[in-house]
Amino acid sequence: MRIVFVLPFAGLSGGIKVVAIYADRLQKRGHEVHVVSVPRRRMPLIKKAKSFLKGQGWPKVQKDQSFFDNPDVDCRVLDVARAVVDSDVPDADVVVATWWKTAEWVAALSAKKGRKFYLVQDHETFPYMPVERVRATYRMQLRKIVVSNWLAEIMGQDYMCTDLSVVPNAVDGAQFDAPPRVKNEDPTVGFLFSGSPRKRSEIAVEALEQARRVLPNLKAIAFGATQPADGQTLPDWVGFHLQPSQSLIPEIYARCDAWLFTSSSEGFGLPILEAMACRTPVIATRAGAAPDLIDDQNGFLVDGTGEAFAEKIVEIAHMSNSKWRAMSDAALASAGGYDWDDATVLFEKALLAD
Repeated sequence: MRIVFVLPFAGLSGGIKVVAIYADRLQKRGHEVHVVSVPRRRMPLIKKAKSFLKGQGWPKVQKDQSFFDNPDVDCRVLDVARAVVDSDVPDADVVVATWWKTAEWVAALSAKKGRKFYLVQDHETFPYMPVERVRATYRMQLRKIVVSNWLAEIMGQDYMCTDLSVVPNAVDGAQFDAPPRVKNEDPTVGFLFSGSPRKRSEIAVEALEQARRVLPNLKAIAFGATQPADGQTLPDWVGFHLQPSQSLIPEIYARCDAWLFTSSSEGFGLPILEAMACRTPVIATRAGAAPDLIDDQNGFLVDGTGEAFAEKIVEIAHMSNSKWRAMSDAALASAGGYDWDDATVLFEKALLAD
């Protein structure tokens, strides 16, 4: 089968990571896979000049990193950021949109580009988005593949979409792994830092600050794809890793006694599975796939306030080693039920479905 994925900018987001995994594994299963993406939109010259005049210096051009940096899969990046059209896409059996704007592009492609699918990884009706355009893409006659049960419910209830397949995300147990351990002598908690409002990194910091009033020796670790911007400065007691290598990320998870997942909205939430695969219990909001993945045995679901997160941080810190080890083992067992090989088989079946 000839398969084409149409992407926005192919950076380091979780959604791009999922596509990269499927592209690689589908090709290894004997399919011919191509990826078409657009470059990042660059800062306009006038904004660069304003930054310079404000005394902030001339913005540096950083090399874009991507999950397709070392691909075995053919990945074509357009010269400029624009809509993908027929001439950009090889003829195929299947073409897959991966974001709301790419769904508009895929819908306009000719039939020779293949049967049209839409990999829905989130319900992207956020205030800063063109909400009606986004909603319109969910109503398009593109067969949907969704990554979580709550997205399937949204597609059915809000968009009357019944022509869909649920293919949950997974975790690479070979990459995300850690040996059995006991709790740290100094309680250590981690979280993913992001400037996105819905990731709510400020709640993680608030929770940690509250917990430190009870646990003065509490340590914190975070990693993220971008540096904290003005107004988002992390406390100096948070060890921050900027764009850590993929080999370092499992080590960060495994250094923690608990991982915080503070998002108000997610399509799935890959860090939940990644942390659990590294034997780290997760304290999470009820966003994305968290209700499907977390119970009181492998972590905790909370109402999303800093106080609620802090309470569970303290509870985990006060656990005996044996009780914490049982929760750690349960986290690993839960993550073991979500394997990318199994997910790829389900994805392949969805593409072959009548």
